Amino acid sequence: MTSSTGALGIPVTGKALESTKTAKHSAGNTIVAQGERCSDVYYIQDGIVKLTAVSKRGRAAVLGILGQGDFFGEECINGLGTHSTSAVALVPTSTVAIRRDAMLRLLDEDKAVASQFLNYLLARNYRIQQDLVDHMFNSSEKRLARILLLLASYQHSKKADSILSAISQDNLAEMVGTTRQRINFFMNKFRRLGFIQYNGGIKIHSSLRKVLED
Repeated sequence: MTSSTGALGIPVTGKALESTKTAKHSAGNTIVAQGERCSDVYYIQDGIVKLTAVSKRGRAAVLGILGQGDFFGEECINGLGTHSTSAVALVPTSTVAIRRDAMLRLLDEDKAVASQFLNYLLARNYRIQQDLVDHMFNSSEKRLARILLLLASYQHSKKADSILSAISQDNLAEMVGTTRQRINFFMNKFRRLGFIQYNGGIKIHSSLRKVLED
């Protein structure tokens, strides 16, 4: 039986695999929109996706950043009829859409997969919760440092060198919740301190974590 391995080694097999659809998305493309009918669970093969939400009053916020090996759209498993957030590609991104009924069947038939998927969701939701806490209580400088470190952690694919270079300072400003001018100021500061470097691209050094410790 052929199979495909998803995040945390979760295998997608048999009819579940037959019910998948691979798609490529350009940077800036909305993969799913908040309020749109929810029928698939999405797995990120490559790229970076931001999750955003707009309140009833029209205020928009970035709720989290996902990368290779992550899932989104899992709310349809709970029977929700629409997506609670929008998912937008930050860089060229490839996704695999798994039909809701196929995903439910896979989780029901393989308890090991169900356990792995639950653990994955708990870990991911904890990370997004930390993102929100970071956004509420930390300075924009620390928020930027945390986002850069998170993006750097996804640089394990063949396109590693292009991920950070493809994300503009406008994108970073939206994720941090500040202005582009402030992002430019902090990026120059990080470079001056040796925490990052520009060399035809952006390289993040582990020493950037010092910003989070101050």
